[in-house]
Amino acid sequence: MTQRIAFQGELGAYSHQACTEARPGADVLPCRSFEDVIAAVRGGQAELAMLPVENSTYGRVADIHRLLPESGLKIVGEAFVRVHISLMALPGVQVEELARVRAHPVLLPQAQSFLTKYAIQGVAAPDSAGAAAELARTEARDEGVLASDLAAEIYGLHILARHIEDHAHNTTRFLLMAPDPDTSRRGSARMITTFVFQVRNIPAALYKAMGGFATNGVNMTKLESYMVGGSFTATQFYADIEGHPEDPGVRRALEELDYFTDMLEILGVYPRDPRRD
Repeated sequence: MTQRIAFQGELGAYSHQACTEARPGADVLPCRSFEDVIAAVRGGQAELAMLPVENSTYGRVADIHRLLPESGLKIVGEAFVRVHISLMALPGVQVEELARVRAHPVLLPQAQSFLTKYAIQGVAAPDSAGAAAELARTEARDEGVLASDLAAEIYGLHILARHIEDHAHNTTRFLLMAPDPDTSRRGSARMITTFVFQVRNIPAALYKAMGGFATNGVNMTKLESYMVGGSFTATQFYADIEGHPEDPGVRRALEELDYFTDMLEILGVYPRDPRRD
């Protein structure tokens, strides 16, 4: 049975690209918002959700760490997508004919050197893939779009220039989520365990809680804090560690963490994407 993956955005978005790279051959379901993605999986319209969590240039995706523990879904995989930006236009149009290009506001500054070189005005659009779809409908010959190669392929646009981003490292990390957890050891890569927790209201609680990972040789690759319920005193932490909860060192570290927390929830256990390196 072919799986269906829900993602936020239009067909051709970088989230769509993440779906095709992580699960070749899967069907996809575009959604308007992250909440709609989660609802589609919980309601049975899709088996998996593809959600972006962080970008190497812009950091954490807004609100996503709040949504993850509230979603009722579990992380079963991760995917790293290199954000290559292509300039596309209608077939037959040359770059010198373009007066403006449309793209999501995050993409425009990343291609500023190219736009300045050709004196092209950047115009913000709600969604880059959506801008590509709109250009295909309106057939505006003086307009281009910055988006993925996949968007150009889907909407029949011609790519005038590839990989025009100013920085060669820009990468987005996505999490693949499902209704049920999968804690099996799978794949050839090491495992990652992701969890959220709240520390008890005692002096140096976070310092003491983190000590177990150091003493047990567990590598913590991410630790971020965010407010809960709009309160400045209620802080929740999101963490990624290398290893499986059944590994002796990880098991001891989590037991020690549990002693210093009011809440500890494992969000997922999944193979480490080799593109982390």
